[in-house]
Amino acid sequence: MSNFIYRLRCRFQLFRLSYFTRDVKLRSLIRKLHIEGFDFVQFGQSIRYHPVRWSLFLEALLHRSYLPTVEDKWKSNERLEFLGDAILNFVVADHLYRLYPHIEEGALTKMRARLVNRRILANRAREIHLPEFLLLSPSAAQSLDGGSESIISDAYEAVVGAIYLDGGLEEVKRFIDTSLLQNPETCSFALLDENFKSALLEYAQGRSIGIPRYGVVREEGPEHDRRFTVVVTIGGRPMGYGTGRTKKIAEQSAAEDALERLRKEPLINQPENTHASDEK
Repeated sequence: MSNFIYRLRCRFQLFRLSYFTRDVKLRSLIRKLHIEGFDFVQFGQSIRYHPVRWSLFLEALLHRSYLPTVEDKWKSNERLEFLGDAILNFVVADHLYRLYPHIEEGALTKMRARLVNRRILANRAREIHLPEFLLLSPSAAQSLDGGSESIISDAYEAVVGAIYLDGGLEEVKRFIDTSLLQNPETCSFALLDENFKSALLEYAQGRSIGIPRYGVVREEGPEHDRRFTVVVTIGGRPMGYGTGRTKKIAEQSAAEDALERLRKEPLINQPENTHASDEK
């Protein structure tokens, strides 16, 4: 389908839904989003799927913080996220099972967990510009600018659930394949050792770009439920951020983030005259 025909078809469908659908709730939200500048056509192009049941996709984009602004009773995307999470795990497991016939179950489980973790899904969602279409309150939108990944990754899973319900298993497989599994950096990342700090140190030493340094940039929450945010720098340049209930978990998360970024934009040589014995 040509881009012109696609846009024409989408605009006709939305016109019909805005004025002639019996679903008052859907009609009201579509009109509200039109006023707010939501680009329905561009959304469909971003996910490379033409929605039929738009109510599913608007629900997939609807964060619970947006609910007070909606007159009619809409649900947040949490139920679709639940469904999408299960579908995503199945499709990724099937992909890995077929791609690596000689790898044992334990290793496949770890690979699947790395492929569907929050950071990976958030990064893939950003690549298809999904955050630009999320329905959020102003405060929740600010958290995206602060690096929050849970809202974005949850929305990605919710879109997976919406595509499955709207188009079936083959369509959702195609979406996951093109947005996640065909990404070479993602697949190579899945084969990494679990110790991301060691992997990052080995990566940095092998390319003489400097020694990874870790520092806590924020502590939040009560004593019984503390959250640490850590930054890892290489050559004085921030390369990754991570959050966890302990500093060690946050450091591993930051190293994981840095590894993915380095595979996209490798640093030039920035050697340091320091020893790395205490960095593992």
